[in-house]
Amino acid sequence: MNGGLNVIDLIKNSSLPVMGVLLILVIFSFLSWVIIIRKLSQTKAALENAEKFEERFWSGGDLAQLFREVSNRGAEGGLETIFESGFREFARQRQRKTHDTRGVIEGAERAMQVSSTREIGALERNLEFLANVGSISPYVGLFGTVWGIMGAFQGLGDMKDVTIAVVAPHISEALIATAMGLFAAIPAQWMYNRFATKVEHIASRYDVFQEEFSSVLQRQVQADDVA
Repeated sequence: MNGGLNVIDLIKNSSLPVMGVLLILVIFSFLSWVIIIRKLSQTKAALENAEKFEERFWSGGDLAQLFREVSNRGAEGGLETIFESGFREFARQRQRKTHDTRGVIEGAERAMQVSSTREIGALERNLEFLANVGSISPYVGLFGTVWGIMGAFQGLGDMKDVTIAVVAPHISEALIATAMGLFAAIPAQWMYNRFATKVEHIASRYDVFQEEFSSVLQRQVQADDVA
C-alpha cells in the first residue's frame, strides 16, 4: 500500500461526472471569493463614508454650502448621495414658492428614499449568489460522492478479493466531491450571513439619517416661513 493517498492523482482518476462536479464547485468557490473580496471593500467604504459624512453634517455648518460642496465634487455614494438628492428636491420645491410645507418635506423624503433604495441595492448585489452557493454546494458535492461510490462498487463487483486497500482509493476519490462541496459552501454561507448583517446595519443607519434630516428640513421651512 502507498504511504498516502495523493489527492491530485485521485482527482485525475475520477470519473467524468465526478470531475464535472468538482469543476462546478471550483468555479462556485472562485466566484464566491471574488464577490467576498469586493463586498469586504464595499461595505467597509460605506461605513467609513457614513462616519465621515455624518461628522461633517452635524458639525453645524450651512447645509446649502455642504450641498454645493458635495454636488461640485460629486457624491461618493451612501449618505452623501441620499443627502444630495434630498436637499436638491427640497431646494427645487422651495423655489416654487409653495406654502405646502408637508408637500415640500414629503418630496425630499421620497427623493431620499429612492436614493437609499439604490444604495442598499448596490450593497446587496450578488449576495444572493453567496447564499445559493452556501446552500446548494454540499448537495452538489454529495451528488458527486454518491456517483463516485456507485461507480467504485460497480468496478469492484468483478473482483474476487476485495480488501480495504483496494476499496480505500475509490472511496477517497468519491469523498473528495463532498469535501470540495463543503470547501465552497462554508466560506460563502459564513460571509453571506456577515454581509447581510452589515447591510442591515447600514440600511438602519440610512433610515435614521433620513428621519433626522427630514426634521432638520422641517425646522428650516418653519424658520423661513416665520422670517
